[in-house]
Amino acid sequence: MNKRMYVGNLDYNTTDKELEEFFSQAGTVTYSKVISRMDGKSRGFGFVEMETEEQAKAAIEKFNQSDFKGRTIVVNEARTQNKGNFNGPRERNFNNDGGGYRREGGGGGKGDLNYKLRQLRKNMG
Repeated sequence: MNKRMYVGNLDYNTTDKELEEFFSQAGTVTYSKVISRMDGKSRGFGFVEMETEEQAKAAIEKFNQSDFKGRTIVVNEARTQNKGNFNGPRERNFNNDGGGYRREGGGGGKGDLNYKLRQLRKNMG
């Protein structure tokens, strides 16, 4: 069990402090954050971390599907963040052309430092 929880369907005016105060009913909150877009507006979800796993479990049981600021919130264990796109890991481009539409590549390629490091590792081992 993770101590960090995902909190979804938040009111768009919810602040970090309000989230912390609400979840403090279930124990000691060590972290609370409402996720915002680049323009500063809320994305409608956030994360809360409790001091212990037991407190987090109690908070999930107590607050999942409960009312907070007029909305039914979803609370569950936070998953680790995946790198790449939402469809799984990106496919690797091993053409040494750096991607892009042109044959010369859109960046990187044989002049790229990472390419040179890969070649050096390949030759050494």
